[in-house]
Amino acid sequence: MTTAPSDAVRASAAEPTTFPLVLGLDTFGDVTNDDDNRPLSHAQTIRNLVEQGVLADQVGVDFFGIGEHHTDDYPLSAADVVLGAIAARTTRVRLGSAVTVLSSDDPVRVFQRYSTLNAVSGGRAEVILGRGSSIDSFPLFGYDLADYEQLFEEKAQLFAELLKGGPVTWEGKLRAPLHNQDVVPHTESGPFPAWIGVGGNPQSVIRAARYGYSLMLAIIRGSPARFAPFSQLFQQALQQLGQAPRPVGVHSPGHVAATDEQAREEFWPHYREAIRRVARTRGFAVPTKESFLYEIGPRGSLYVGSPETVAQKIAANLTVLGANRFEMKYGMGGLSHEALMTAIELYGTQVIPRVREILS
Repeated sequence: MTTAPSDAVRASAAEPTTFPLVLGLDTFGDVTNDDDNRPLSHAQTIRNLVEQGVLADQVGVDFFGIGEHHTDDYPLSAADVVLGAIAARTTRVRLGSAVTVLSSDDPVRVFQRYSTLNAVSGGRAEVILGRGSSIDSFPLFGYDLADYEQLFEEKAQLFAELLKGGPVTWEGKLRAPLHNQDVVPHTESGPFPAWIGVGGNPQSVIRAARYGYSLMLAIIRGSPARFAPFSQLFQQALQQLGQAPRPVGVHSPGHVAATDEQAREEFWPHYREAIRRVARTRGFAVPTKESFLYEIGPRGSLYVGSPETVAQKIAANLTVLGANRFEMKYGMGGLSHEALMTAIELYGTQVIPRVREILS
C-alpha cells in the first residue's frame, strides 16, 4: 500500500464523484510568536485562533478544523470550546475537529459536545476521529497503550451507533455498556458529518467503510500519490458492503504567501524545528533543506508557495486521489499571527477560487 499506484488504480481513483468540492483549513493551535520572536501565551494563542477562524469564514473557506493536542507547543486540548466561540461570530464556515483522539475520550461525551456545537452553529458541525498518532492523551487520561487498537475499534463502533440517533444499546469490553440509553442533545436534521482520519493503515480504511464514516487521508510526508490505493480500497469496501459511495478528503500541511520564495523562507525554519522536536517520539527523520525542497515540489506532501503554486498542487492531487475535499494544516509553531492571517486570506481569496477554476 505504500508503492505508487498502477495506471489502473490511478484511473479508478480519479473517477469523478457527485460530491461537492470542499476546501478547508486545519490547525493544531500551534503556539505563535510575537514581534520579538518570543512565544505567545497559551491564552493569547487561543484568542488569536478564534480570530483566524472568523477570518476564514469571511474570506470563503469552506471548513475550519482544530486538532486535539495536549502539549506546551500545541495547547488546543478543548477544540470544541474554541469552535463554539468561532461559531458565535460566523455564519457560513463549517466547523469541526481535525482530529478528535477518540481512543482516549468517551464517545458519548464527544457526541454530546459536537451535537451541541451543531446546535450552536446552526448545523455546521463535523467531527474527524483518529486513533491518536500523537499519544500524549493516553497517560493523561489513564489509558493503556496496550489497548490502543481495541480502544479505537470499540469506540468507533459506539460512536457510529450514537450518530444514528434514538436510544442506544451497545456493549464492548473496555467501556460500560449502554441499554436503551437516550443521548442528548438530539440533532435537528440527522447526523452531522463524521470522518475517520487515516495515516497509512488499510484496516482503518475498512473500519471507516464498515461503520459508516467518510475517509480523511492524513498525508504529511512523501508522495501523495501512494495513497491512491486507499481511496480505491475505501470505495471497493463500500461497494462490497452494499453501501453508497462516500466522500474522501485529504489533510496535509502547507503555507501560502505572496510568492514561492517568501512562503519557503517563512515556513522552512519553523517546519524544521517542529519536526525536530517530535522526531524522537514519532520516528521521523529530521528534515534537511534538500528533503524540504522535495516535499514542497510537485511530488511531495507540503503545500508551500504562492497562491497559484498551492492551487495547482491541490487540484492535481485531488484528481490523483479521487478526493473531493482538501484541508490544509496551515502555519507552523513560531510563525506570527500576522503571517497566519495573511496566509488564511490568500487561501480563501486566491487559492480556493483558482482550485475551483482548474477543476471545473
